[in-house]
Amino acid sequence: MSLRDRLTLLNIVLLGGLFVFFGVVAYVVVTVLLYNQIDNSLEKTAEQLIRQARMDISGEMGGIITPNLKLTSNILVQVWDADKLVDYSPGLGNVKIPLDRLGIRSALPTYRDVTFEEDIRLRVLSVPLVSERRPVGVVQVAANLNVVDSARRNLLSVLVFSTVLGVAIAALASQASVKQFLSPLETITSAADQINRADDLSRRVPYDGPPEDEIGQLVGAINQTLERLEVLFTSQHRFIADVSHELRTPLTVIKGNVDLMRRMKSFDAESLDSIDQEAGRLTRLVTDLLLLAKAEAGSLPLTKSAVELDTLLMEVFTEMRVLAANKVQVKLTEIDQLQVSGERDRLKQVLLNLVANAIQYTPAGGDVFLSLGRSGDNAKLIVRDTGPGIPAEDLPYIFERFFRAEKSRTRSGTAGFGLGLSIAHWIVEQHGGKIEVSSREGLGTTFAVWLPLVK
Repeated sequence: MSLRDRLTLLNIVLLGGLFVFFGVVAYVVVTVLLYNQIDNSLEKTAEQLIRQARMDISGEMGGIITPNLKLTSNILVQVWDADKLVDYSPGLGNVKIPLDRLGIRSALPTYRDVTFEEDIRLRVLSVPLVSERRPVGVVQVAANLNVVDSARRNLLSVLVFSTVLGVAIAALASQASVKQFLSPLETITSAADQINRADDLSRRVPYDGPPEDEIGQLVGAINQTLERLEVLFTSQHRFIADVSHELRTPLTVIKGNVDLMRRMKSFDAESLDSIDQEAGRLTRLVTDLLLLAKAEAGSLPLTKSAVELDTLLMEVFTEMRVLAANKVQVKLTEIDQLQVSGERDRLKQVLLNLVANAIQYTPAGGDVFLSLGRSGDNAKLIVRDTGPGIPAEDLPYIFERFFRAEKSRTRSGTAGFGLGLSIAHWIVEQHGGKIEVSSREGLGTTFAVWLPLVK
């Protein structure tokens, strides 16, 4: 059964149930009101008769003098003493039997519905007459229920007809409204099917309705998902292409050197060094890729503790001065005693990566400046170089995997793969901080890292 049919059936059941419920309530209420009206009339008539009849009852119960029963033309009345009928309404004719055989023996006032002479339904009130605490007779007051039964039957017919008609109208209205409400879902299904067949994630699901309703929110969520999928697939394709390129270069070098040694039938030290160098590059690439994969999968936990950033920066400064040798000058311009919560090795990896990049891309004779200071509730690390800078159009992509600002892909043996900044960006974010880059071509590049201080 389709969703449209299920919703239509659900609406019919709910509306039909409401019609039946209110019909039953109306039927019961009308019945109770009619019976209350009859009971009140019977009770008032009985009180009036008893009040008049008791005035002339003898102590020995020789007889009962009753009021004029011709005044009760709409109500049937019988007055009984202990064993015989004393008086009755003119409408009863020659009827000599009690209106209610059981009620005539009741010691308390009793209401009963009885069938009189097989086709007449009566509502009978039997009230015992008492004189000096002795029962001396019974007054039975009755009203014909045929009119009430006829009114109830007519009401029942009207309610049944109204319920059937209401359910039919509700079914038609529900089917039309459900069709209208679900028509955007058909559009979504059709659009998704077209996207699936065309394998085109750049397409979006059209929707002309209000974006804040449920269908609009669903369409918005689907379009956002398509947009993210498009970005992910594009990144995946670029990632595969970049990995293939990075793997092809060292593998080509290794294969060439192996072929050369086979032809020469001797080991060449230079070829072996080249193979070792390229194997090291492959090892670093695989290590970085595994690190990023674990990071994105959430399986790379960080063991955080208090880290003295000034001590960590001094270690990096000392090591990087050795790496820079006489090519560039690494200078420490400012340092403050600041403490953050984090994993020391990962934070050191960020600093080493930033400083190593600055040294690598700074021409001989240039400078690399390091500083550590307080900025509000954060520690601010600055790594600035005097290199050629990064083109403005490349800055938004600098932290993406395998992205490198230089146009040529030619690499030296010590060149990176464009993964270091992606790893650094992830580490800083996992520490609750942020990393930013600013650069002007010909004037150098500045990386700034903010990390929250230990309170």
